[in-house]
Amino acid sequence: MELLWYIPNQVRAGHRGDDDTSPGHNSLDALTEHARLLEDHGWDGALLGTGWGRPDTFTVATALAARTSTFRPLVAIRPGYWRPAHFASSAATLQHLTGGRLLVNIVSGKDDLAAYGDAEGDQTHRYARTREFMQLVRRLWTEEDVTYAGEHFSVTGSTVLPRIDTPPRLYFGGASAAAERVAAAEADVQLFWGEPLDGVAERIARLRSLTEELGREHAPLEFGLRITTFVRDTTEQAWADAEAKVAEMAAGRADFFADRHRGTAVGQQRLLDLAARGDVLDDNLYTAPGRYGGGGAGTTWLVGSAQDVAKSLRRYADLGITHFVLSDTPYLREIERQGRELLPLLR
Repeated sequence: MELLWYIPNQVRAGHRGDDDTSPGHNSLDALTEHARLLEDHGWDGALLGTGWGRPDTFTVATALAARTSTFRPLVAIRPGYWRPAHFASSAATLQHLTGGRLLVNIVSGKDDLAAYGDAEGDQTHRYARTREFMQLVRRLWTEEDVTYAGEHFSVTGSTVLPRIDTPPRLYFGGASAAAERVAAAEADVQLFWGEPLDGVAERIARLRSLTEELGREHAPLEFGLRITTFVRDTTEQAWADAEAKVAEMAAGRADFFADRHRGTAVGQQRLLDLAARGDVLDDNLYTAPGRYGGGGAGTTWLVGSAQDVAKSLRRYADLGITHFVLSDTPYLREIERQGRELLPLLR
C-alpha cells in the first residue's frame, strides 16, 4: 500500500481553507517543511498539482527532492505543456539524481491552453495525444536511438541521457471512455476520485476488461484513490466539524479552490451528481462539500475518527486500490494528525 499526501503548490494562500495565509506560504522553506513533515510522519510522498498560473510543478518537485531523503514527489504534468522528449530527459535526470524517487501523474484535463501555446481542446484528440505521449516517453526511457512518427509527436534517432534502470511510474486520471482506454493501455496506476464503493468497483471491473480487450503490453494496471480524509478524535466531533466547515463554504466565508472547469470533466460531474443520492453515502462519504466549492479531487470527504476513516479506506483496498493520495486542511496539522493516528491503522 502506497500512502501519499498533497502539497499545495499555489501562488495564492489559503488553498482549500488552509490556515497558512502568510506571504511566505509558498516559499521553498515552507514547502520543504511539508515534505520533511511527511517523511517524519510515515508518508511515502505527496502529489504536486499542475495548472497554468501555478509555480512550475517539476521545478518545485526537484527543489523538494533535493532537500529530502525519502520523500517521493508525484509530479503532475500535461502533454502540450511538455514535449515528450524534453519531459523524458528531465524526468530521467530527476529519477537518476534522486535514486528512483520520482512518480509522474499525467493530466489530460483542460487548462488555460492558449496561455502556454496549446490549441488541442477536443477531448478525443487530447486523449489520443496523451496516449502517444505516454508511449513515446516509455520508449525513450527504455530504448536507444528511438525513431517515432505519430499523429501528434515525432522524434528521430533520440537517446535520452542519463540512462535509468527503473523508469518513473505513470499515474493517470480521467473517467471518460476515451480516458479509460488510455489508462487501460498505457498507465501504471489509474487514479480515481472519491466515488462510492460501488462506483469504484464498477470502474475497476471495466478497466480490467479493457486491458484484455486492448492487449495491454505492460505490467497489470494498478489502482489509486485521491480523496479528502476529514479525521477528528471522535466520530461525533468529525461530523460536527465537517458540517461546520461546509456551512462556512455555503456562506462564502471559506476561500476554497474553485475549479474553472467544474462540471465539464466527466470525473468531476460524476462527483457532483453524487449529491442527488444523498449527503452521506456508504458509511461516511460526505458529498455536501461539492455543492459549495472544493471542486476537483477534493469534492467528497471521508469523515470520522481515524478508525472510521481507516475502515473505509480498507474497504477500497479490498476492491483493489493500492495507492492512496489523501489530504485535508490545515495541511501541516493534518500531516501530523493523520500520520500519527490514521497511517498506523493502514500499514
